[in-house]
Amino acid sequence: MKENNKPTSILLIYTGGTIGMIQSQETGLLEPFDFQYLSQFIPDLNALDCTISTIQFENPLDSSEIGPDVWIKIAQIITENYAIYDGFVVLHGTDTMAFTASALSFILENLSKPVILTGSQLPLGMLRTDGKENLITAIEIAAARDGDSPLIQEVCIFFENDLMRGNRTSKTSADNFNAFHSYNYPVLAHAGISIHYNLPHIYRSKLRKPLKPHYTFDNHIAILKLFPGMSPSVVENLLNTPNLKGVVMETFGSGNAPSSEWFLKLIREATDKGIVIVNITQCHTGSVEMGRYKTGHHLLENGVISGYDSTTESAVTKLMFLFGSGLSPEEVKEYMQCSLIGEITVED
Repeated sequence: MKENNKPTSILLIYTGGTIGMIQSQETGLLEPFDFQYLSQFIPDLNALDCTISTIQFENPLDSSEIGPDVWIKIAQIITENYAIYDGFVVLHGTDTMAFTASALSFILENLSKPVILTGSQLPLGMLRTDGKENLITAIEIAAARDGDSPLIQEVCIFFENDLMRGNRTSKTSADNFNAFHSYNYPVLAHAGISIHYNLPHIYRSKLRKPLKPHYTFDNHIAILKLFPGMSPSVVENLLNTPNLKGVVMETFGSGNAPSSEWFLKLIREATDKGIVIVNITQCHTGSVEMGRYKTGHHLLENGVISGYDSTTESAVTKLMFLFGSGLSPEEVKEYMQCSLIGEITVED
């Protein structure tokens, strides 16, 4: 139980990305900021009712360089400091932030503390930066309490006023400040003059268990995005990739795909070999319903499973996580159609 008069403690983890860059007074070039001096650079942080400690990667990474090894590194830092801090804020480049947030949601089983990812479109040291407000509010949310417990107990992304479930979020803009959206799940909080929390949609584990991190991913996964006029050789080559275990197939509308004989034959051959093919829609909103149209039902008949309303980022990292856990293709199929940590909406 937390002592009532003790400030909430937050660990800030800087992995790299735009938010951590400032302009050198000597060269005029952007260079990584030393987060040991964060409170001096942003004195507003001193007004927050929490203590802030920092860890930053020795070699900050552009988010395009971040993958399973870094996801595991972030999770290890959180695990090693889990008993010490009340919440965690991860500063991360925006391009692959949704992949990292999704992966962390699966890695950190039994999470009961906030892990908030944020970043910015403009460097922290620039005049119009969005980084300052994103950082301050992410820390404030990570420090928020509900009695003796953290208010947020899941992996989230905070960006431009909205707190979103990490495994429900995608980057949707390369240059707007509101660069992230959660299309198929309500935002968990909105920051205006005050922060309004959407309490019914914030995740709460029914059982309180010790944190159980997982450190193994299997990256023998591919994405197959359908488009009109696809060449059979393109689909064939992808599905015959050596050691391929899972495919996230981005289909049309509510899960529809061509009913061409060659296409369905390749799909059936792949699923018969144990390759797990997960059907998600290319649309921003909505869910896959393979029984709605004949063109979707053909996929179901040939061994494709529904990804429901999953984001691409969540489906990819979930497949990596499940295969990395040593599960069989049949077990992976079963878990892909279940909500492990609020990542999909499954009809009861």
